[in-house]
Amino acid sequence: MPSYLYRAARADGTTLEGQAEGDDEQAVRAELERQGFLVFRLRPLGAWPMLLGAGQWGRKRGIPLQEFLVFNQELLALVKAGLPILRIFDLLIERARRPAFQAVLRAVRQDIRGGTAVSDALARHPLFFPELCIASLKAGEQAGNLPEVLQRYIVYLKLIMGLRQKMTKALAYPAFLVIAGAAVVGFLLTYVMPTFSAIYGEAGTNVPETTRALITLVEAIQSHLLWIGLAIVALVLAFRWWVRTGTGRALWDRTTLTLPLIGDVLVKHQTIQFARTLATVLAGGTPLVSALQTVRGALTNRFLAAGLATATERVREGTTLSAALEGVKVFPRMALEMLAVGEETGSLDAMLRDVAELYEGDLDQRLSQLTTWIEPVLLLVMGLVVGAIVIIMYLPVFEMAGTVK
Repeated sequence: MPSYLYRAARADGTTLEGQAEGDDEQAVRAELERQGFLVFRLRPLGAWPMLLGAGQWGRKRGIPLQEFLVFNQELLALVKAGLPILRIFDLLIERARRPAFQAVLRAVRQDIRGGTAVSDALARHPLFFPELCIASLKAGEQAGNLPEVLQRYIVYLKLIMGLRQKMTKALAYPAFLVIAGAAVVGFLLTYVMPTFSAIYGEAGTNVPETTRALITLVEAIQSHLLWIGLAIVALVLAFRWWVRTGTGRALWDRTTLTLPLIGDVLVKHQTIQFARTLATVLAGGTPLVSALQTVRGALTNRFLAAGLATATERVREGTTLSAALEGVKVFPRMALEMLAVGEETGSLDAMLRDVAELYEGDLDQRLSQLTTWIEPVLLLVMGLVVGAIVIIMYLPVFEMAGTVK
């Protein structure tokens, strides 16, 4: 179902931004107006203005995860201190660093003053407060154990941050090697190679065909550099637009899960994210079907989220979770078998945590193996490319030396 970004005003005059799903723009607008909102702007999630960063529609979603973690830690500390909820938000507003987040917290405080529950007030700002956060707070309010639920959610955020840092750390050095190698090759082709070409031309040296072909290629690139740059920018923008569309994002997410080497890592990453998120929601007392709907909104992989939507309907009809997830065709067989055991023994949330811990260890080992092999392979490829360019540049010199000898 297509997603839309909107900016609307409530009856009290305050504004909010959010994301909604619907069959088309008219259906989304009608639903927002039914909720009492005055819609100022409504755009498809993949619209060009957002792609180009026009105004508020091109802003990054919410706040960084690190700052959101700090916000939840401060909220937990103030709730444990027993302060009134309005006083808590006064202090949170003072400590917020970003003006946009301060404005959102003021709107939330105003809603709470008007009698709205904290979870419902935060739910009106989905750009800043994810669905999992709202579901956790709602469960804590209903059960009367808000500090415990907040503590559990903070632990979840820390685990997700640690998982992201592992992925980033594993990719950082290979990315640096690729960038450094590209810079060295670019320097050789754009600065060193033309210098050798001029020297050979002035000396009247008979240039071998291989060297001549490389010189011709470099000259062609330099003469059409502007058009090549524009073409690359156009391709990047077109790809970003395509990935932001619902169909494009789902196809891209599905493709990445099947890539050699990287696909296995991504499958484990998504399995961990799913298991951790579902365990956190279920531990708060949320029913399974509602928990699956919440988890679907928290997943970053659109293909997996679409599959989970179908699995949720099957669970609603009476199918077990493990059997429903088999139809998604993403999760490893071992994870599904462990979930089946958890359902049979009535300890699904505990088994989900076991699944996450199992694949976290597996992911660590897999990332270590990949980085161990990728780094020397990249160094070897870079050495071969740079060495080939240097040899081609010096071929005329070698031939001259052979002639003199």
